[in-house]
Amino acid sequence: MATASYLKRLTRRLTEDLGDADAASIAQESRATGAQRASECCRGDEVTMHGELRAVETCSRNAKAGVKAEFFDGTDTVYLKWLGRNRIPGIEPGRKMTVRGRLGEHDGNKVIYNPYYELYGSDD
Repeated sequence: MATASYLKRLTRRLTEDLGDADAASIAQESRATGAQRASECCRGDEVTMHGELRAVETCSRNAKAGVKAEFFDGTDTVYLKWLGRNRIPGIEPGRKMTVRGRLGEHDGNKVIYNPYYELYGSDD
């Protein structure tokens, strides 16, 4: 009987979408830190979230100079924008971090401008 449930769990893990498994792992880690879930936050909220950077891009156009990052906490995506910066050491795809700031909205997406952040190493 225990073998049947083991086989079900193993089959589910082998056949599930890697993106879903990754999202569940990040969401579980975020809950463990006590951070807020991006999916439950709305514009104007002062938030603290824990998650992972999925993509980072630098914008060097005059009016929109800065660094833009896609932050994912396992429930939703929030864009982080640091204005007036060309590059920020440590802000790179795959880095785990905790961010804090006021949640806004731009073009229908959640965004935090110039968030406070704490980076975690790969072994944290």
